[in-house]
Amino acid sequence: MPPGWAPALLRGAKGRCPRCGEASLFRAWLNPVERCARCRQDWSVQQADDFPAYIGILVVGHVLAPVVIAMIGTFGMSAWATLAIILPLAVVMLLTMLQPTKGAVIGFLWWHGIGAFRQERRVAEPGEES
Repeated sequence: MPPGWAPALLRGAKGRCPRCGEASLFRAWLNPVERCARCRQDWSVQQADDFPAYIGILVVGHVLAPVVIAMIGTFGMSAWATLAIILPLAVVMLLTMLQPTKGAVIGFLWWHGIGAFRQERRVAEPGEES
């Protein structure tokens, strides 16, 4: 069990089970496993839906907007040449970000008990601060 929401998010972003951090979270590119092979957490109830794609589009758009402005404004490239360079770059960036973003969203949803997930917390040991 992770000590906080950030480790759960990072485990998911790495494609590992946000609960135990050991087994794989995905059976295919964007398809989560039904259950964790180690801790048996049920991932079939996750409802990440389109949110990871929205996050990816937001990030890619903010990263590439200054590049587009520089290419057209500073270097005087035509809009078509800029589009021919930026569009494939944007697609590659988005596809690269999609699985880690989906894993992080699943980890966030699980940690906070959102949707069909049941909120769990690690029980503090005697003498340990919570």
